[in-house]
This record gives sequence, C-alpha cells and structure tokens, in this order.
Amino acid sequence: MSYSESAALSALKDIRDPASGRDIVSAGMLGDLSFKAGVLRAILLIDPAKAKDYEPVRQAVEAALVGLPDISRASVLMTAHKSAPAVTKPRSDGSSPNKPTHPHQARRPEGYQGDAHIQKTIAISSAKGGVGKSTVAVNLAVALARMGKKVGLLDADIHGPSGPIVLGLKGARATTVKVQERPLIKPLTAFGVQAMSIGFLTKDDGPIIWRGPMVQGAISKMLWDVDWGELDILFIDMPPGTGDAQLGLAQDIKPDGAVIISTPQDLALADARKGVMMFEKVDIPIMGVVENMSVFTCPDCGSSHNIFGSGGAEAEAASMSVPFLGTAPLAMAIRESGDEGVPIAATDDVAADYFTQMGKRLLDNLKV
Repeated sequence: MSYSESAALSALKDIRDPASGRDIVSAGMLGDLSFKAGVLRAILLIDPAKAKDYEPVRQAVEAALVGLPDISRASVLMTAHKSAPAVTKPRSDGSSPNKPTHPHQARRPEGYQGDAHIQKTIAISSAKGGVGKSTVAVNLAVALARMGKKVGLLDADIHGPSGPIVLGLKGARATTVKVQERPLIKPLTAFGVQAMSIGFLTKDDGPIIWRGPMVQGAISKMLWDVDWGELDILFIDMPPGTGDAQLGLAQDIKPDGAVIISTPQDLALADARKGVMMFEKVDIPIMGVVENMSVFTCPDCGSSHNIFGSGGAEAEAASMSVPFLGTAPLAMAIRESGDEGVPIAATDDVAADYFTQMGKRLLDNLKV
C-alpha cells in the first residue's frame, strides 16, 4: 500500500481541536499537507496566544502521520496567526467596536487590515444541489439592491461557482486596491451588488480540486481580504450539502442568519430539514425558507403544472416553526435571464416580483 492523502486526512480526523471540540480537519486547522520522498509535511494554523497549548496536538498529528504507509518521517509545523476580526456595525461616531460580534470567526492571514462594516451576514444554503440556490441568492441580492440596500454577495461554492454567470461577470477578473497601504481584493459590481467569487480569481474553467481546509482558506480570504466597504447585508452563497465543510464554514463565519432553499419535492425537503438542523446546532437562526421551482406555467397553452409538487416547503417551514419567505416559479424567463447574465430581479418582468416580496419579508425578519 502506498501513501494516500485521503488516508492521511482520515487519520487526522481522529485528532480534536481542544478549543472547539471538532476534528482538526473540519475545524480548518490543517493549512497544508504535502508528501515528497517519504517525508510527509503538515502545517497547523493556530492562534499565537495558544501555541503552547497546541503542542500536544502537534505531537499527535506527527504520530498519526508517521504511522501511515510509505512515510519515513513526518514533519509538523505550527504557523501562528491571529483570530479574524469581527464583522461589526460602526458606532455612531464612525469608529469600529473592538469586541467581536461572534465567538467564532473565520481565520485569515497575518497582516489583515480590512475594515468592512457589515450590518448583517446571511448564509444562503440548500443542503442539496440542483434546487436553484445560486439563482435565488443572486436574485435576492439584486432585489434588495433595487430597494436601496447596500448588498454584497460572496459566492462560497468553490467547486461550482455560478455567481459570475448569473451576474453577467463570467470571465471578469478581480483586482487589488490599497486600503491604508494594505492590498485588498476589490469586489466586482453588477446590478448594484458587490460580488466576490473564486471565478474572479482563477484563470480557466477547469475543475477546482481542493481539500476542505483549502476551501475554507479560500473562502476566508474572499471574506476578510476583500474591500467590501459598508454593507447592509452580505449574502454568502454556501456550498451545497451539510457535511464537515459546510458545518465548519457555518461555525467559523458565524453568520447572523440563514436562508434555506428547497423545491417542493419530498427528496429536497428531507435535505432542507437537515440544513435547518445544521444551522440550529451552531446557534444560527433560520431567517426563512424559500420554495423554488414551485409551479411551471406552459408558455404555449398557459396551463400550470406542479412538476415537483406543491406547497411542500411552506408546510415544512410551518412544521419546523421557521419563517417562510415565499415561492419562485419554474419559469423560462428566470432560466433565460440567468444564462444571459441579467438576473430576473434586475428587470421589469413579472417574475421579478417574487424576489422583491422575498426580500421584503427577509428585511422584516432581520429588522433592518
């Protein structure tokens, strides 16, 4: 048996972060893992103030790795960095409070100097692929921007970024700016929304094959090393699923709330329930459930068809005692507008009103 990265990651998942209680992989502590000529090197990302406390963890990682096939020596380094700054509201005098908003913050590189003032951070999650999560996220963001809100959108779906396509920014590349003499990534703006995506940082359309820690590191960079400025709401289009990566992101970023996207279909609703429970486990309130692809109206005959069922998401929201934000139809106009890079919410099409009404209900729930 030869060296296997998956075997190494599996061995490390048995080692716990003493601070969070989670395994060090899903906790985002593993900064790098490389193998060459029989030597396996690992880098652990830790808070500099707790370096001594994590020495037993470093030793445990070394022992776990050296026991793997084809490993003659394991080298484990601890790279210290500070905890991330809180996304905070500015005080009335314009200054930033020093007290963190949340006990858990996404990790970021040493030297971060961003000073974003973000009132609310909302995760958009589906817990399942193929239900139109990104389409809803983009259109909801555009709808709120049209209401006069300052809105940002972080496309955190690293392996399948679709935000650039729906926003008409496919092929666009992010640039850097200096803020207080520090380089930060400048978000791209479309339809009144400030957007950031891995699609703005990569050169081609090839697949991105990254481990969980690398994914979390990329998302942290796009969150903390971006010149967001002042925002009323930052939407985070989460990767689909409810595994370690999603749970780790929810815990590290600690958004102010979450919106769950589902279709009326029973299979999708089962995953939506898992999504609600995942956020509840980390004390993130559910700001609403959206039922996407609720009804299809035939463009030729005008008859309506409930292809994925009817009312399932609304009934599920009621059973879980969480708010229901509304429905969006399975409409040709929504699909075509997304493909053309002009979100339906940015047009005067009748379908835009679905997202406007969702946005109003979300603002009511957020009290902003």
